[in-house]
Amino acid sequence: MKKIEVLGPGCANCRRLEANARQAVAMAAVDAEIVKVEDYRSIIAYGVMSTPALVIDGKVMSAGRIPSPGDIAEWLFA
Repeated sequence: MKKIEVLGPGCANCRRLEANARQAVAMAAVDAEIVKVEDYRSIIAYGVMSTPALVIDGKVMSAGRIPSPGDIAEWLFA
């Protein structure tokens, strides 16, 4: 099972990134857990200074932007 973390304080962009991640999981038909991380210490622990950010299986895949569902779906297989 993939673990996807959406890092951010809960702003509109963070919610949009979470929606894109959920759409990507559906497109890719993979088993994944999506977790919202709003704690600043946890976000900084990843070295992220710009949110929203997306982490897949512990690896930061994007920060400070909202990748498309298609991009996220590709990353699920990387």
